[in-house]
Amino acid sequence: MAAHQIILSIFCCLTPIVDALSQVAQSFVPSIHGIKAKSQARANALRDTVNNFRKVGTMFGILLVSLVSMIPLISRYFTSDPLVMQRVNGAIPGVALFLIVNGLMCGGEGSLLGQKDLVFLRNSYSLFFFTVPAYMLRLKYRALAGLQTVGIGTMWAAFATYNVIRTAIFHVRLAQLQRRTNKEVQ
Repeated sequence: MAAHQIILSIFCCLTPIVDALSQVAQSFVPSIHGIKAKSQARANALRDTVNNFRKVGTMFGILLVSLVSMIPLISRYFTSDPLVMQRVNGAIPGVALFLIVNGLMCGGEGSLLGQKDLVFLRNSYSLFFFTVPAYMLRLKYRALAGLQTVGIGTMWAAFATYNVIRTAIFHVRLAQLQRRTNKEVQ
């Protein structure tokens, strides 16, 4: 439990750094997407804006992973128990994987919200609402049955996998919307 508390505290300190990216995308994208006249300039501006959010999200991801890589150096300030430090270090790959794509996820989600693709987001999160807990319950069952050792690293790996899948889905959808926008002006 101590290792989980340490990792969760660090995670909660780092995620707000990129959460604002979603809000900024929600502010910038509607001003471009909302233009009534369908033109190549509008399509290019929308593409460039989404690509800029991808670049910023990638840079933030690299920054966050750099900070996460320092956890082994600072974990001694949280605990002196070697077993707890070992468990904290076991969670680092999952936390790093989650955070490296988190900026992309926030930028993608904000861009989708800015384009008012609310039905897609509703359907995506409805699917996640059922699949993520089902997977976690499966892990719990496997752990209780003695089929798999499930520790803090396993849980963070599952959480990271969810974020990678969510990020990929959002950016595939953004590519679909961009192709649709491009077709409208041709």
